[in-house]
Amino acid sequence: MTTKPTVLVTRKLPDAVEDRLKRDYEVRLNPDDALYSPDELVDLAEGADAILPCHTEHFSGDVVQRLPDNVKIVANFSVGVDHCDLEALGKRGIIVTNTPDVLSDATAEIAILLMLGAARRASEGERMMRDGSWRNWSPSFMVGSAITRKRLGIIGMGRVGQIVAKRARGFEMEIHYCNRNRLPEANEQEAVYHNSIESLLPVSDILSLNCPSTPETVSLLSAERIALLPDRAIIINTARGALVDENALMDALKSGKLASAGLDVYRTEPGGNHDISALPNTFLLPHIGSATMETRNAMGFRALDNLDAYFAGKEPKDRVA
Repeated sequence: MTTKPTVLVTRKLPDAVEDRLKRDYEVRLNPDDALYSPDELVDLAEGADAILPCHTEHFSGDVVQRLPDNVKIVANFSVGVDHCDLEALGKRGIIVTNTPDVLSDATAEIAILLMLGAARRASEGERMMRDGSWRNWSPSFMVGSAITRKRLGIIGMGRVGQIVAKRARGFEMEIHYCNRNRLPEANEQEAVYHNSIESLLPVSDILSLNCPSTPETVSLLSAERIALLPDRAIIINTARGALVDENALMDALKSGKLASAGLDVYRTEPGGNHDISALPNTFLLPHIGSATMETRNAMGFRALDNLDAYFAGKEPKDRVA
């Protein structure tokens, strides 16, 4: 009888994904959904041929060096791989994959939710209804800003960015974007290309961050760049918290330079930034961009497709290292 490969799964996955894992592999599950420490991760990987982690597990250079030799592949349940030291994993000969494509629609939906919530002061209104403090109404009460026919700037016009643009066109928004490379004309759909962030920012009434976190994009949105935005602009981030200088963001929200911000990601996760949470002109979610059952199943199946390919002696479709 052929021995099945052993897979360490670091978090609780959807039932359908775990059922497929149990069918095809010897699997070490995490039914309590505990967050493993680096030491626990290394210990649990002993004897495992593969690890199926989420972005909550950090494969730093130190952790990678301590992984047992039996680990051959890290098949991420995520698109972003900023939690992985790809160079260190490559030096150990460990293959790394991700799950692109399948969460683009869900993440774009959250970007639109954040856009509407931030523009229309939804957090303030929702809090007022819950604490019973709504006592009056007047023409000056809870006035926000429209998004219809506003200029939307998108940094990172990949899969998610393009769907955000597509959804935003339903609000008759004028789309501007900055990307490493200009899109083919058919993909642009009349969006205006900018070859620098500095060119994009002054025409962005609403700015959506949709690029990956890399060493080059850490603190991409600095105080200097925020200053280039129109007064009373709105910032939306569904990508990674590391893209934003959070102190600069708070300063701009407090001063009125920015009208509001809608955030699903933060530099510190889980938990977020409590100083940002204290600001009334923010609309905040706990990193749930991909949190639909359809998407989470698809992410799990995509990760398993990569594992299946590797253990069948084929190149995984979504190999990133």
